[in-house]
Amino acid sequence: MTEASASVREFRMPDVGEGLTEAEILKWYVQPGDTVTDGQVVCEVETAKAAVELPIPYDGVVRELHVAEGTTVDVGTPIIAIEVAGGAGADVPAQAPAAEPEPAQPAQEVQPEGRQPVLVGYGVAASSTKRRPRKSGTTVSEPARTAVQAELNGHAAARPEPAPAAAGLPRPLAKPPVRKLAKDLGVDLATVVPTGPDGVITREDVHAAVAARTAAPAQQPAAPAPQAPAPAPAAAPAPSAPAVSWDAVRETRIPVKGVRKATAAAMVGSAFTAPHVTEFVTVDVTRTMKLVDELKQDKEFEGLRVSPLLLVAKALLVAVKRNPDINASWDEASQEIVQKHYVNLGIAAATPRGLIVPNIKDAHTLTLPQLARALGELVTTAREGRTTPAAMQGGTITITNVGVFGVDTGTPILNPGESAILAVGAIKPQPWVHKGKVKPRQVTTLALSFDHRLVDGELGSKVLADVAAVLERPKRLITWA
Repeated sequence: MTEASASVREFRMPDVGEGLTEAEILKWYVQPGDTVTDGQVVCEVETAKAAVELPIPYDGVVRELHVAEGTTVDVGTPIIAIEVAGGAGADVPAQAPAAEPEPAQPAQEVQPEGRQPVLVGYGVAASSTKRRPRKSGTTVSEPARTAVQAELNGHAAARPEPAPAAAGLPRPLAKPPVRKLAKDLGVDLATVVPTGPDGVITREDVHAAVAARTAAPAQQPAAPAPQAPAPAPAAAPAPSAPAVSWDAVRETRIPVKGVRKATAAAMVGSAFTAPHVTEFVTVDVTRTMKLVDELKQDKEFEGLRVSPLLLVAKALLVAVKRNPDINASWDEASQEIVQKHYVNLGIAAATPRGLIVPNIKDAHTLTLPQLARALGELVTTAREGRTTPAAMQGGTITITNVGVFGVDTGTPILNPGESAILAVGAIKPQPWVHKGKVKPRQVTTLALSFDHRLVDGELGSKVLADVAAVLERPKRLITWA
């Protein structure tokens, strides 16, 4: 390929959500010298809302990775350079990778403003992003970029060697949080002895590896000269080793960023902005549990996951229909209450990256089987860490199911921009007065938190009472829905 027929295209970090200013490179799927095609996923990034895979809009050969894994960069920052033939989208001959001994910076063409590559469905900020000053070490300076590139080129050069593959060693088994911990502590998982079930590496295994690594220098005295075979002071450093390893084992510092950082900021803002009020009700849900069992046998629900949460969601939608003023938000700038004539039902989900609240769009229009399908897809996507930023935007009212953890109830904090959130506690058999006699019944406690600026005690009480009434006698779904 000649210089005339080849050019270098810079792919910039896109805005993968609405108004996001930065993202962290979690993992690169390509290295310098790899051939890529239009639409191929090249990396995974984490924003303040979710983890997202980024496809490349070019056909060509990877010339340079500008950003190392674990680095946070601004939207609009070049993250990868692609050498393309005859313009974007052209095929690149197989021998092209051999012509990249050292990527020369003058050869890189930065796209002029207004012609930045854009992903389908993503928006790219046309101007530089304003943001708070970053702590030292988090931006990508030219010396740091050079060092990162030198390391990446070293990895690319070493990749063709078959030694690691020939060894036939399987990839160590570990969950993403454990891999992140090992990366932060500089521990190679291949050297860690697993103690978890099925050979899975645990956090304790990583800490043990750190302790062993820090203790090793103390057990191996430095011998600068052969003529000193048995220096007596060699045993002196030994007492300091336990202190270093003990501190490393007792404490772990985890940077707060991405989803967890955004959640923390949102919860603090919500707690100290909206005046929260929480009301509670304990309800007999024996009939609801019987209906769950019946629906599981219904052919209309075949292949769908039917759970008490499904009927709780439907009961809340019925309560919102009967009390539409609860489905609103407070506009501080204009000092207005914004009533929503649609329900985007949020479901709080705990994930390895933190708490997220994806929502079911227009849930009020769905039948019970459709709601079951949407709920199942939402939960599955959240557990796999593939929830998109769009799925977490525009929520109007939320459910948080603390009962799955065996908790009776709680006082949930409002999702920012919403007026109410319903907490569902554990369903347990309890003695209950039923038809004048004390009998064992399935009982749960509901808690409704609401923004007292726009929801008064009467409205909040009516909504909570309606949810409880539907769950106590689910036949009301037929007449009230």
